[in-house]
Parts: sequence; structure tokens; C-alpha cells
Amino acid sequence: MDKKATWDRFYAENRNRTTTFKNFEWFFGFDAIRDFIMPSLQTKSHGDALLHVLDMGCGTSAIGPCIYRHSHLPVRVTCADISPIAVRQMLEHIQANTIQPHNASSQLEFVELDCTELQTHYVCRSVDLIVDKGTTDALLRSKEGKGKAGLVLKQCLKVLRSSGSLLQFSDEDPDARLVWLETEAQEAGVMSSDVSVQEVGELRGMTYYCYQVTPRPIV
Repeated sequence: MDKKATWDRFYAENRNRTTTFKNFEWFFGFDAIRDFIMPSLQTKSHGDALLHVLDMGCGTSAIGPCIYRHSHLPVRVTCADISPIAVRQMLEHIQANTIQPHNASSQLEFVELDCTELQTHYVCRSVDLIVDKGTTDALLRSKEGKGKAGLVLKQCLKVLRSSGSLLQFSDEDPDARLVWLETEAQEAGVMSSDVSVQEVGELRGMTYYCYQVTPRPIV
């Protein structure tokens, strides 16, 4: 599940199963986690400046567009995925179904992006919020993905502002995920991070969690 071809095939086949486009949501949709995302944005306001939000590994989820639609604060929402097929499907859907943002200054974009290469697209400390709903889970559960997952985490922390946060939504138990995050989110002499967890709730017999990681650069 860490291969581009796998996701291209998945989104192509998923689209071919229906006559009309439908957002595909891993775990759950926006309504289940809006109370984690929107309050987090409120704490990061830069006045009239756009808050940069990255939905990392967006697929064809409606999470990014929903943030764009509901945020009272001006936001630039980037929905990024390694699959050009998923990105194209989302672009076509949004072009056919225009979304009006709550804040007229807000922006929404869809880009093809390998999340292991964040630093080639963003300068350090330029992103306010990164939403990861299942992307890290997919990497960690792949045969060769654990190293990539650690790389992605470190790059997220480098492109986040000092006031920024990474929100990971996962079904992995805190006993395992917290240990991994607390280990990987450190770089001797460069950065350390604060890690916390909240329970999102139970869905279809599975308990989900929100892991928040905040970078603390070492001065």
C-alpha cells in the first residue's frame, strides 16, 4: 500500500463501479472529526493571512473541501495525493460542483504529491496544519513502508510552523502509536515534539484516535 500504482488502480476501479462520482472516505468523513480540526485552526490565526492546511494523502476524500467550505478563517487548503487519478477525479468533481467557501479569501487546490517529498514542495515552517487520515496507517502496514512513514513524519514536522500541528487519525491503539510517534518525532540537536492523543469514538466496532504532534525546534 506504499506504491503509487496500487492507488492508481484502486481509484480507477472504485470510480468504474459507479455511474456518478462519490467521495471515498477511509475510516469516516468530516463530520466525525470536524471538532478536532476546526478548533485547531482557530488557535493558529495570523490575522488576515491565509492559514495553510495540507490534507496529506487525500485520495478522493471530502475532508479538504469541507475545511475550505466551513472555515471562518481564511485558509489555503491543499489536497495532495500520490495518485494523479485521484487528483484528477477530485478536480473534475469540484469543477462540476462548485463549493462556496465560508471566507471569501479562502483557496482550494489539488496537487499530485509524494508525501515522502514534502520538503521539495514546501519551505520549512510554512504549513499551519497537516491532516493525515489513514495515510500513515497505510504506510506502516505495508511491507516496506515503515521507513517511509518515519520519513514522512519528520518532513511534516519540518514544514510545519512552530505553532503548527499534525493531526493523525488512526485506528491503531495508543500503546503502539504513541511509542512510535515519540520515538520518530525526535531528531537529536534539531527538534523534539509534543505528542498527545484523544479518542475520536467507535465506528463499526472499531475505536479511532486523533494523535496530535506539535514540533518544538531546539534553539
